[in-house]
Amino acid sequence: MAQRRKFGTAFKAKVAIEAIKGEKTINEIASIYEVHPNQVSLWKKQALEKLPEAMADGRTKQARDSKPIDEEKLHQKIGQQAVEIDFLKKKLRQLGLLEE
Repeated sequence: MAQRRKFGTAFKAKVAIEAIKGEKTINEIASIYEVHPNQVSLWKKQALEKLPEAMADGRTKQARDSKPIDEEKLHQKIGQQAVEIDFLKKKLRQLGLLEE
């Protein structure tokens, strides 16, 4: 039984770009790169589908991918820090290092 050929991403991209250009037919491209015409069409379709994602603004993608903010934890942390600050101010006053 023949072993399946594996193609790298750079090779797939090269073939897909060639197909997207439209300067040659799918059959011509398939024969040049020695792959089946259906494979060329599939790679072209995949490239066109992923192109908008590749061209998207990285800042918006970063915002979508970031974890949601846990406001409750933030409020707890702020409360804890407020208590610590009050405690430290009290101690500084007792030591005479802070005036009221």
